[in-house]
Amino acid sequence: MDQTLVSAASFSSSPILETLGEEILRILYPVSFCMFLVVLLVSALISSDNSSMSFSSIASIAYSESSSDSFWSKLSGAFLNSLLFIAVITILTFLLVLLFYLRCTPCLKSYMAFSSFVVLSFLGGEISLLLLSRFVVPIDAFSFLLLLFNFSVVGTLSVFLAKAPISLTQGYLVIIGVLVAYWFTLLPEWTTWALLISMALYDLAAVLLPVGPLRLLVELAISRDEEIPALVYEARPVDTQASGRRLWRERRNFEGNPGSVSDNDSLRHENITPQTTITITVETSDEDSASTELVAPLVSQQPRRQEIEAVEGIGLGSSGAIKLGLGDFIFYSVLVGRAALYDFMTVYACYLAIVAGLGVTLLLLAFYRKALPALPVSIAFGVLFYFLTRELLEVFVVQCSVNLLMF
Repeated sequence: MDQTLVSAASFSSSPILETLGEEILRILYPVSFCMFLVVLLVSALISSDNSSMSFSSIASIAYSESSSDSFWSKLSGAFLNSLLFIAVITILTFLLVLLFYLRCTPCLKSYMAFSSFVVLSFLGGEISLLLLSRFVVPIDAFSFLLLLFNFSVVGTLSVFLAKAPISLTQGYLVIIGVLVAYWFTLLPEWTTWALLISMALYDLAAVLLPVGPLRLLVELAISRDEEIPALVYEARPVDTQASGRRLWRERRNFEGNPGSVSDNDSLRHENITPQTTITITVETSDEDSASTELVAPLVSQQPRRQEIEAVEGIGLGSSGAIKLGLGDFIFYSVLVGRAALYDFMTVYACYLAIVAGLGVTLLLLAFYRKALPALPVSIAFGVLFYFLTRELLEVFVVQCSVNLLMF
């Protein structure tokens, strides 16, 4: 319901910069919450014996890092792992574009629903077992499996059913990002950093290059006026027209003279096109509790293609709300989770760097009004601040602490 109503106001004349601060907060809260949960999981499970188990995936299939390996062996092995991972992601993305071009959208949604169920059930179940073991929570196997199954089914249906509440969908998307990001933090250190840098470069090329798979996918979705079949977090749009509390409802109305709206017989003889309108009831906080109704057409006419291309994309959807891919949530959280394996001062520095990079990306989105990659700026800032904190800031803070203890 929210997405349909806001799509009517997405082509308003008010610029995005007027609501940029609130738009940033609406996407910053879930990103921060996702990173916070990953840091909590890493802090809670890193001392557990189960959390030190070896985690093998396609990101570490070419090279298995060991502490006894030389510098160049780690560097070349991590580069090989990241290159293989990027190659697989590129092939799968082009396959996604091909299936979407062949109108196999139901198959894509079914596969993504199955993948979400697997993530929630298997990865979520494994992390739940680690937490139960870590905090010694007694629970029988039947109750655990029943709760896990209900949790996974509800999550899968809420993400892939349009009638689910938007808050429930957003919550499960964050949970999926947390589960995947935690398991990525179990990768070897060198492979993790090489993977983060490689994914930032891949995101830059896939979105901005003319033959980039993500750009092809966005352009294909624009030409068909369809939603991209992907796990995308969409923030609630900001409406600046009404100052009071808004109550939205949708109704059917007809365009024409006032008499033709109530007269059904005249509609049969006149060539009047049905038009969907929305009514905005603004409730003020005055003593007289007066309310004003504003009726506006929901779809007045088809916008020009240039206007559609200006607002549609991965960064800014046709509804006017900012969209952020779930992969961005995951790799932001992987960077902060990797920092949590070191110390919390590095976590704070990386978090501020990621938030600053996200703000820069959203500012560029406000100016260019096109799909932009969300990883490059934030990952560049995060990696830079991580190593600067470890090599410079930590030494400075430790030295200051020692000097204060001496006095």
